[in-house]
Amino acid sequence: MNASLKAIRIAPKKAQLVAKMIRGKSVPDAMYTLERTNKKAARLLEGLLRSAMANASHNEKQDPQMMMVKTLIVNKAQCYHRGVPMARGRVRPMRKFMSHIELTLGVSQQNTSQTAKKTVKKTTTSEKKSTSTKSKSETKKDTTTSTSKSSTSTKKPAAKKPAAKKTTPKKSDS
Repeated sequence: MNASLKAIRIAPKKAQLVAKMIRGKSVPDAMYTLERTNKKAARLLEGLLRSAMANASHNEKQDPQMMMVKTLIVNKAQCYHRGVPMARGRVRPMRKFMSHIELTLGVSQQNTSQTAKKTVKKTTTSEKKSTSTKSKSETKKDTTTSTSKSSTSTKKPAAKKPAAKKTTPKKSDS
Protein backbone atom coordinates (compact mmCIF):
# COMPACT_ATOMS: atom_id res chain seq x y z
CA MET A 1 0.00 0.00 0.00
CA ASN A 2 3.07 2.19 -0.36
CA ALA A 3 4.38 3.90 -3.46
CA SER A 4 7.17 6.40 -3.94
CA LEU A 5 8.78 8.63 -6.53
CA LYS A 6 12.45 9.51 -6.19
CA ALA A 7 14.25 12.48 -7.74
CA ILE A 8 11.25 13.77 -9.70
CA ARG A 9 11.94 17.00 -11.57
CA ILE A 10 9.40 19.25 -9.84
CA ALA A 11 9.97 21.75 -7.06
CA PRO A 12 8.81 20.55 -3.62
CA LYS A 13 6.78 23.75 -3.09
CA LYS A 14 4.76 23.11 -6.22
CA ALA A 15 4.20 19.45 -5.41
CA GLN A 16 3.18 20.32 -1.84
CA LEU A 17 0.33 22.53 -3.09
CA VAL A 18 -1.34 19.60 -4.86
CA ALA A 19 -0.45 17.15 -2.07
CA LYS A 20 -2.40 19.25 0.45
CA MET A 21 -5.52 18.91 -1.70
CA ILE A 22 -5.67 15.10 -1.51
CA ARG A 23 -4.11 14.38 1.90
CA GLY A 24 -6.61 12.51 4.08
CA LYS A 25 -9.21 11.96 1.33
CA SER A 26 -10.61 8.64 0.16
CA VAL A 27 -9.05 7.13 -2.96
CA PRO A 28 -12.01 7.85 -5.32
CA ASP A 29 -12.21 11.46 -4.08
CA ALA A 30 -8.46 11.92 -4.49
CA MET A 31 -8.55 10.52 -8.03
CA TYR A 32 -11.46 12.81 -8.91
CA THR A 33 -9.58 15.84 -7.56
CA LEU A 34 -6.33 14.99 -9.34
CA GLU A 35 -8.01 14.33 -12.69
CA ARG A 36 -9.55 17.81 -12.65
CA THR A 37 -6.49 19.72 -11.46
CA ASN A 38 -4.47 21.41 -14.18
CA LYS A 39 -0.96 21.09 -12.71
CA LYS A 40 2.12 19.02 -13.50
CA ALA A 41 2.20 17.81 -9.89
CA ALA A 42 -1.36 16.49 -10.29
CA ARG A 43 -0.27 14.27 -13.20
CA LEU A 44 2.67 12.91 -11.16
CA LEU A 45 0.57 12.28 -8.03
CA GLU A 46 -2.18 10.66 -10.11
CA GLY A 47 0.31 8.10 -11.43
CA LEU A 48 1.68 7.58 -7.92
CA LEU A 49 -1.82 7.02 -6.55
CA ARG A 50 -2.58 4.49 -9.30
CA SER A 51 0.64 2.66 -8.42
CA ALA A 52 -0.30 2.55 -4.73
CA MET A 53 -3.77 1.24 -5.64
CA ALA A 54 -2.19 -1.52 -7.76
CA ASN A 55 0.15 -2.41 -4.88
CA ALA A 56 -2.80 -2.63 -2.49
CA SER A 57 -4.86 -4.88 -4.75
CA HIS A 58 -1.99 -7.13 -5.94
CA ASN A 59 0.30 -7.41 -2.92
CA GLU A 60 -2.09 -6.94 0.01
CA LYS A 61 -5.30 -8.31 -1.63
CA GLN A 62 -7.26 -5.23 -0.49
CA ASP A 63 -9.93 -3.22 -2.29
CA PRO A 64 -8.31 0.14 -3.08
CA GLN A 65 -11.70 1.87 -3.47
CA MET A 66 -12.33 1.40 0.26
CA MET A 67 -9.01 2.97 1.28
CA MET A 68 -7.87 6.51 1.96
CA VAL A 69 -4.67 8.53 1.52
CA LYS A 70 -3.10 8.00 4.93
CA THR A 71 0.19 9.85 4.45
CA LEU A 72 1.59 11.86 1.58
CA ILE A 73 5.09 13.22 2.14
CA VAL A 74 6.93 15.58 -0.22
CA ASN A 75 10.64 16.01 0.53
CA LYS A 76 13.38 18.03 -1.13
CA ALA A 77 15.91 16.09 -3.21
CA GLN A 78 19.17 17.29 -4.73
CA CYS A 79 19.02 20.12 -7.25
CA TYR A 80 20.54 20.75 -10.64
CA HIS A 81 22.90 23.73 -10.84
CA ARG A 82 22.48 25.65 -14.05
CA GLY A 83 23.44 29.14 -15.18
CA VAL A 84 21.93 32.00 -17.15
CA PRO A 85 24.30 34.21 -19.17
CA MET A 86 24.54 37.86 -18.17
CA ALA A 87 26.37 40.91 -19.49
CA ARG A 88 30.19 40.99 -19.70
CA GLY A 89 30.54 37.22 -19.72
CA ARG A 90 29.14 36.65 -16.23
CA VAL A 91 26.76 33.85 -15.28
CA ARG A 92 23.82 34.07 -12.92
CA PRO A 93 23.43 30.79 -11.00
CA MET A 94 20.12 28.97 -11.21
CA ARG A 95 19.00 25.94 -9.23
CA LYS A 96 16.40 23.49 -10.50
CA PHE A 97 14.84 21.61 -7.59
CA MET A 98 13.77 17.98 -7.45
CA SER A 99 11.47 16.09 -5.06
CA HIS A 100 11.03 12.76 -3.31
CA ILE A 101 7.34 11.85 -2.89
CA GLU A 102 6.05 9.00 -0.70
CA LEU A 103 2.41 7.88 -0.57
CA THR A 104 0.80 5.45 1.88
CA LEU A 105 -2.76 4.18 1.64
CA GLY A 106 -4.65 3.03 4.73
CA VAL A 107 -8.02 1.71 5.77
CA SER A 108 -10.57 4.44 6.41
CA GLN A 109 -11.50 5.00 10.06
CA GLN A 110 -15.15 5.93 9.51
CA ASN A 111 -16.67 2.97 11.39
CA THR A 112 -14.59 3.36 14.54
CA SER A 113 -15.21 7.11 14.88
CA GLN A 114 -19.00 6.62 14.84
CA THR A 115 -18.94 4.14 17.72
CA ALA A 116 -17.03 6.43 20.08
CA LYS A 117 -19.43 8.37 22.31
CA LYS A 118 -18.85 11.33 24.55
CA THR A 119 -19.72 11.02 28.23
CA VAL A 120 -22.18 13.61 29.48
CA LYS A 121 -22.47 14.58 33.15
CA LYS A 122 -26.07 14.46 34.29
CA THR A 123 -27.34 16.97 36.85
CA THR A 124 -30.24 16.34 39.20
CA THR A 125 -33.45 18.36 39.02
CA SER A 126 -32.85 20.00 42.43
CA GLU A 127 -29.50 21.36 41.24
CA LYS A 128 -31.15 22.77 38.11
CA LYS A 129 -33.84 24.57 40.17
CA SER A 130 -31.37 26.09 42.59
CA THR A 131 -29.12 27.41 39.84
CA SER A 132 -32.06 28.83 37.89
CA THR A 133 -33.47 30.75 40.91
CA LYS A 134 -30.07 32.21 41.73
CA SER A 135 -29.52 33.40 38.23
CA LYS A 136 -32.93 35.15 38.09
CA SER A 137 -32.38 37.06 41.31
CA GLU A 138 -28.87 38.07 40.30
CA THR A 139 -30.06 39.39 36.97
CA LYS A 140 -32.76 41.51 38.68
CA LYS A 141 -30.15 43.12 40.94
CA ASP A 142 -27.88 43.79 37.99
CA THR A 143 -30.64 45.48 35.98
CA THR A 144 -31.74 47.72 38.85
CA THR A 145 -28.24 48.91 39.53
CA SER A 146 -27.56 49.56 35.88
CA THR A 147 -30.79 51.58 35.43
CA SER A 148 -30.12 53.70 38.51
CA LYS A 149 -26.64 54.48 37.28
CA SER A 150 -27.91 55.45 33.87
CA SER A 151 -30.69 57.69 35.27
CA THR A 152 -28.26 59.80 37.28
CA SER A 153 -26.29 61.92 34.94
CA THR A 154 -23.07 63.56 35.90
CA LYS A 155 -22.07 66.77 34.21
CA LYS A 156 -18.49 67.25 33.30
CA PRO A 157 -17.01 70.72 33.61
CA ALA A 158 -16.84 72.54 30.33
CA ALA A 159 -13.42 72.70 28.78
CA LYS A 160 -11.85 76.15 28.75
CA LYS A 161 -11.26 77.73 25.41
CA PRO A 162 -7.80 79.10 24.76
CA ALA A 163 -7.57 82.85 25.08
CA ALA A 164 -7.45 84.80 21.84
CA LYS A 165 -4.18 86.54 21.06
CA LYS A 166 -4.26 90.29 20.96
CA THR A 167 -2.72 91.86 17.91
CA THR A 168 -1.33 95.37 17.93
CA PRO A 169 -1.17 97.43 14.75
CA LYS A 170 2.34 97.98 13.39
CA LYS A 171 3.68 101.48 13.14
CA SER A 172 4.97 102.57 9.80
CA ASP A 173 8.27 104.48 9.40
CA SER A 174 6.95 107.16 7.05
